[in-house]
Amino acid sequence: MSSSPAEAVLLIDGYNVIGAWNCLQKTLRQHDLETARDELVEVMINYSALEGYQTKLVFDAQHRDTPGCCQEYTKQLAVHYTDFGQTADTFIEKFCANFRYVGDRRRRRLIVATSDYAQKLTVTGYGAEWMSSTQLRDVVTEAQRRSRHHHHRDKTPRGRFLVNSLDLKSQQMLNKLRYGLK
Repeated sequence: MSSSPAEAVLLIDGYNVIGAWNCLQKTLRQHDLETARDELVEVMINYSALEGYQTKLVFDAQHRDTPGCCQEYTKQLAVHYTDFGQTADTFIEKFCANFRYVGDRRRRRLIVATSDYAQKLTVTGYGAEWMSSTQLRDVVTEAQRRSRHHHHRDKTPRGRFLVNSLDLKSQQMLNKLRYGLK
């Protein structure tokens, strides 16, 4: 699923995902909603960077009475809080409609993550791809596993001694110093 940043936009219904992921439900029970949101933001920052997605995490105003706002955490992830009275569903629907009519869908993929069935029908009607919140969890988990495996492979020692982790030229220079060779 890896794409360049210009090729894929991922829209996520934040509270829907919090309600579907056991780890976020646990955080919500042990702490509060803000902590669960922060944990989801952190996970999606990493996932967006790994996959190269431009991600928009949407939270509706059900727990806020302030005007909507957008917080850009990274170049690849922005968190949108809707206006009071606006739902994440309507925000996502408007985004999908605009995406379709502006012509972006010819150049980029639009993926919507929510387990809301009515929302699935609406966004796919606009030409967006859909995945459930649990499918999102699965692809995020797989990306994390691939990243850990790749990172671990790069750090695997090549031998018992530190010198074995150096490139050949550095090893030769150290041997010259060690044995007094010119």
